[in-house]
Amino acid sequence: MRFATPWWLLGLLIVAALAAGYVWLLRRRRRDVVRFTNLELLETVAPRRPGRWRHVPAIAMITALAVLTVALAGPQAMAKVPRNRATVMLVIDVSLSMKATDVAPTRLAAAQSAAKQFADQLTPGVNLGLVSFAGTAAVLVSPTTERPAVKNGVDNLQLAESTATGEAIFTAMQAIDTFSRSLQGGPDAEGVPPPARIVLLSDGTQTVPGPDGENEPRGSFTAASEAAERGIPVSTISFGTSYGTIELDGGRTPVAVDDASMERIAQLSGGRFFTAATESELRAVYSDLSEELGYEEREVDASRPWLIGGFALLIGGLAAGILLGRRLP
Repeated sequence: MRFATPWWLLGLLIVAALAAGYVWLLRRRRRDVVRFTNLELLETVAPRRPGRWRHVPAIAMITALAVLTVALAGPQAMAKVPRNRATVMLVIDVSLSMKATDVAPTRLAAAQSAAKQFADQLTPGVNLGLVSFAGTAAVLVSPTTERPAVKNGVDNLQLAESTATGEAIFTAMQAIDTFSRSLQGGPDAEGVPPPARIVLLSDGTQTVPGPDGENEPRGSFTAASEAAERGIPVSTISFGTSYGTIELDGGRTPVAVDDASMERIAQLSGGRFFTAATESELRAVYSDLSEELGYEEREVDASRPWLIGGFALLIGGLAAGILLGRRLP
């Protein structure tokens, strides 16, 4: 345990001295009492006391002083606290492959339902934005703490051709930069911008600028590397199955998920990689992410329990002194 003002702990020396003084007084009183040889006079001068219970008030008071001294030193503890200035961009693939029915009722419908739950689960202080992408990417909702706006944007997602994964990541990063600059006060007192994260959900291989163009200037791998340089991890969710198909040009076209590419994006950017083949699995992933993104481990003041304990011991000592000795300790 750490302390904000540890020099207060020197007060424990005073408490220890009081405890030692109490023991010394007990021994001195016992020595003085045995000097009386007349037992009848001894009973008059030193009437019968409630045995060992008579020490309870003093022990309680001394312990209370020790506990309150620790509280004054400002004990610190690690605790999970809600984030207040974090920015999260939710990026959702709306390419035609998202109409596959391997995830009931469709990949897109399941993704929409889970995304709205994710918006509700995030702590209120997190700014959440929405980007959709197919052949191009667009910011549907700029980062905001207003969840209805994000959920309305999710409801209005529309399918389109192609998959520009890299463009989607670049667009999300641009939205984060724009929002960070617009925040009142800008970076915090240490000049550090608010933490940001991109959550990318997709089911297929990049097709723009091409399936083999991930390393091109606007490709997904290039975007992921740049995100790492900017300190914006991209957590990816590969959503769907290996046997998904859609009807296209009068035939069935396979639209298997591309786990390898999505995992590579997460690795390059410093984010986490997830897979989900059902809506319930996707909801579980979002629940995990909402916990990770919505809270942070921070050192907080932990003196309250010590104050309560010290106060309780103090009251207990006073009460015991009145009940057992009919006087204050």
